[in-house]
Amino acid sequence: MPKGRPNASLRGVAARIDEKGRLLLPLVIRRSLGLRAGDAVYCRSRGGVIHCVKATNPFDELAEHAVQDYRAGRTRDVRASARTLRA
Repeated sequence: MPKGRPNASLRGVAARIDEKGRLLLPLVIRRSLGLRAGDAVYCRSRGGVIHCVKATNPFDELAEHAVQDYRAGRTRDVRASARTLRA
């Protein structure tokens, strides 16, 4: 979040629901959560409160983890793995 901007989690921010039931998240909230147009958000209600979090694709998370392992040298070549299985 850019310096000098108020932290949306520390103060209330009003939003309206339109006639189609869409809720527009104010810019300060979107910025504080790193949300951009097209991002998926997971919402649930509990005790009269709506909780929303940025949804992540589990495959993207796995791919990022695999790239980190590869860069750190913690991966094996498929051919080397196959040779191990044949032995």
